[in-house]
Amino acid sequence: MAAAAAAGAKVDHVILFPFLSKGHTIPLLHLAAALSSRNILTTLITTPANLPFCRNYLSSNAPTVTVDLLAIPFPCHPDLPAGVESTDSLPTFSLLPTFIKATNSLHDPFLRILRRLLLSPTPPLCLISDYFLGWTLPISSRFGLPRLVFHGSSTFSISLIKSLWLNIPAISDADDTFPIVGAPPTLRLTMTDVPEFVRQVVNPLDPLTQSMKSIEEMDVRSWGVIVNSFAELEPPAYVKLLESFYEPVAGGRAWLVGPLNLLTGTKPVDSDCIRWLDRQPVGSVVYVAFGTQADVSDEQLDELAHGLMQARVRFLWVVRSQSWVAPKGAEDLGRIERAWVPQKDVLHHVAVGGFVSHCGWNSVLEAVSAGVAVLTWPMIAEQCLNAKLVAEEIGVGIRLRLPTAGGVVGRKEVEEAARELMEGEKGRRARERVAELAEKAKAAVVEGGSSYETLERLLEELRKVPKAVATMEVDEGEGQVNSCNFKFKS
Repeated sequence: MAAAAAAGAKVDHVILFPFLSKGHTIPLLHLAAALSSRNILTTLITTPANLPFCRNYLSSNAPTVTVDLLAIPFPCHPDLPAGVESTDSLPTFSLLPTFIKATNSLHDPFLRILRRLLLSPTPPLCLISDYFLGWTLPISSRFGLPRLVFHGSSTFSISLIKSLWLNIPAISDADDTFPIVGAPPTLRLTMTDVPEFVRQVVNPLDPLTQSMKSIEEMDVRSWGVIVNSFAELEPPAYVKLLESFYEPVAGGRAWLVGPLNLLTGTKPVDSDCIRWLDRQPVGSVVYVAFGTQADVSDEQLDELAHGLMQARVRFLWVVRSQSWVAPKGAEDLGRIERAWVPQKDVLHHVAVGGFVSHCGWNSVLEAVSAGVAVLTWPMIAEQCLNAKLVAEEIGVGIRLRLPTAGGVVGRKEVEEAARELMEGEKGRRARERVAELAEKAKAAVVEGGSSYETLERLLEELRKVPKAVATMEVDEGEGQVNSCNFKFKS
């Protein structure tokens, strides 16, 4: 294999296979770059439509490393729009179960490329594949290759979801609190804290429930779990709870190796929004962003805009809607962006003093790494649990009161919460706490830090596992596999 020959002294090889979603791919791109920087041959598998994004992201964030990017064909699916190969391109989040099911058809081309990699001069130590790609476990197990599952959230949220999945309580009142099996007794949740897909576990006909059941079975049989977090951030009880769900293969360990966003640098970004921030006073701007998946109604956008205006806080706001029209006077106080924004650069800018966030885990880690306090506004998936961790467990943010049953948050609630975040006592305490954790996050990923050493121990353990071998011939006859080796130089 040409890439292995070019690698020279590289004797270890790791394969990464992210789920086809920007939020799941980006952390593994950072991990791929970090592994390559440790002189490890690194292969990342994706699909043709996602290849340009991966290439461009690596060239911007890790220009001096070498990563093999392999593209395998994405299947056509009758219920998905043609050309959609990433969840952020889905016209509606309701198509997520269909998209997950469609990724199962990547099985055969992945099998072929894995055989080829196992027959190369540098066979892989392991496969790191996303939680949603559970079907990769039987393939890797067939060759004796350890599969580590990547979870794109905190041990807090993952462990609670796993416990709830097995022990969902029968609660009718949304305000009633209940304990979680295996969690510290001081933790109490309400049903509004429980993700919708977990609440649906009682409905065996729900499409996402059906997919998740199979995925969960593969997940807990994995060799270990990669977590994008760091030891100083996570309450130890939830790390222990998470590990308890895994079969004791190699100890069923959870390996906390983040924040992955700190494992690579970034080129300075020249953008209008950064230049606008340059003109604002230190700590005066609220950054508002809700990610790429959740749909926010025009009515809610109106209330949010009026709330920010009434609070009289400067804001930089990323809006996905192309049809919504901001109320008069909104852009006199802040800036509204409808295109891509360099979020990492924004959060590290001295003008930014707070972050109104959906609490996707990547956004939470970027806020913690930058030392920016969060106003939590969870919308989908496990974001409600991330919000609880942020505001109540580690104290780096404050919670926005959200109406039940998906109602609209009024402008008065937005106004009060924004003022509290930027001027109130709760906001002050959150800023002090997040500043402490920002320093610990930076320390975790450098040599001698908790995450750096965890990754070293993981590699040492993998080197002790007998090398996987492909004993059958590579089948080249069906399904094209495109291989690209990218070496980035600054």
